[in-house]
Amino acid sequence: MTPIESWPQSAALLERARTTVGSGGLSSGLRARMQPQPLYIKHGSGAVLTDADGHDYLDYVLGWGPIILGHAHPEVTAAVTRQVRLGTGYGAAHRLEAEVAETVVDAIPGAEKVLWTNTGTEANLIALRLARSVTGRRRVAKMVGHYHGWSDPFLVGYRPDAAGDFDTAGSVGQDPGALDALDVLPFGDVDAVRGALAAREHAALFVEPVMCNSGVIPPPDGYLQELRSICTETGTTLVFDEVITGFRLAFGGAAAKYGVAPDLVVLAKALGNGLPIAAVTGAAPIVDATERGTVHAGTYNGSPLVLSGVEATLGVLHADSVYDHLEVVTSRLARGLGDALVHAGVTGHVHHVGPVLQCSLGPADASPGGFFRADQSRYDQLSAALLRRGVMVMPGGRWYVSVAHTDDQVDATVDRFADALSDLSVGA
Repeated sequence: MTPIESWPQSAALLERARTTVGSGGLSSGLRARMQPQPLYIKHGSGAVLTDADGHDYLDYVLGWGPIILGHAHPEVTAAVTRQVRLGTGYGAAHRLEAEVAETVVDAIPGAEKVLWTNTGTEANLIALRLARSVTGRRRVAKMVGHYHGWSDPFLVGYRPDAAGDFDTAGSVGQDPGALDALDVLPFGDVDAVRGALAAREHAALFVEPVMCNSGVIPPPDGYLQELRSICTETGTTLVFDEVITGFRLAFGGAAAKYGVAPDLVVLAKALGNGLPIAAVTGAAPIVDATERGTVHAGTYNGSPLVLSGVEATLGVLHADSVYDHLEVVTSRLARGLGDALVHAGVTGHVHHVGPVLQCSLGPADASPGGFFRADQSRYDQLSAALLRRGVMVMPGGRWYVSVAHTDDQVDATVDRFADALSDLSVGA
């Protein structure tokens, strides 16, 4: 295909937004990383997005992960349309709160109760408050490279600073006191976890069961089971942050895929196919701390409009063939991208866990530290070359695949990827 050379409508819309919208005219600062420029989207259908200039893209961003069924899925659209005629919010209880919670509880090992909220960052903060409430402890442990939202208590250890240190705040303006109660541990190292929790001072251990935010790294064999054992022994609340993996890797998320029952699971993204939804689910004695003075509030919690879409999304995902299809299509994509790198003589690595794929350039590999060895500046060049060829990907190398992606679209993606590699110099 002929590469796209310019995006005048997106450029004009961004220039207008800069006068009134913060973060350089973008509602999330992360969108500014899109290369060669941020796009304005007009509409989406299935696995395709169309921008303000009329260009179509095969989409592997998928709303930064939530759009597991594809854009404008008819069943989700119909459900939300029906609900909007009945009201968008009540400030009171409604049937969907319990009905959808029952589906979540049935799917996830160890889940007994659900708290509805709106974003992954909020849900992790709720889990933190619950863990501190029921244990009476303050300290928290998390893993290097794991992301639990942008709040003060958690934005530490996600990316190294200029000196390579992970034990520093991730944002200007962050409360430095929040770091005093946090320990950052290496993912996959059972001995490090056992040593840190031995003093029985930690309210919770937070972990992405698959290290999705930094390289899509699966847990070592038996690792999650060991975390469960250590947390039980030390009275530490085990929290699986399944903002990405929940209802994406399997119907019951990573907890079901790996057969481990954490104390709490944090959900978002794929739960609602793009609607603003998140949840904390887990053991009833912990979740029910909200009935004993542990505050959990929110005007939009359990929105009937949003939960109507969640009900429809989970209904589609419950079909057995959905996850089989996701695995087959993502495997096809991973093989194709990997073969293209080899054929072009470009050093890189492609791997996936379910429908979450990592493509890294340079001396990267599928290990906890491999992501941090990748050549991110070179990948940014590749992502710009892909955008010019009608393929939209995230910065950092993580690709999402949806139920809507077809074999033909994957094959077209691989062809465009191979062509885009020609824009890069050969070698590492």
